[in-house]
Amino acid sequence: MMKKFLLMCCFLIGITAVSRAQGGGQRRSPEDQAKQLQTQLSLNDDQTAKITAIYKVQATKRDSIRTASNGDREAMMKSMMPLMMSTNDKIKAILTADQATAYDKIIKERMDRMRQAGGNN
Repeated sequence: MMKKFLLMCCFLIGITAVSRAQGGGQRRSPEDQAKQLQTQLSLNDDQTAKITAIYKVQATKRDSIRTASNGDREAMMKSMMPLMMSTNDKIKAILTADQATAYDKIIKERMDRMRQAGGNN
């Protein structure tokens, strides 16, 4: 359980770092995130619309968590982990079996990259 928590923390920190790097300080919008998945997983328009809605809810909750944590990174990570897991579960529920398998692979690759990036600091 602790290992999974640490992995998720690395994942969340990495997402923040990557999105800042990609957007010059701007986070990718829920629409951009959904479009990226649409390309990676060959989603249909209905799936993309549903995933965009999930990402919008996640972004609102993430911002609330960030504000509530008041700069306390550890508290923020503890609150973000269930949000990330819930978001992933909701997205997978929309996907076909093949798409869900590919999505799991994308998440694992992201976590591996974050772990490697985190180890270089």
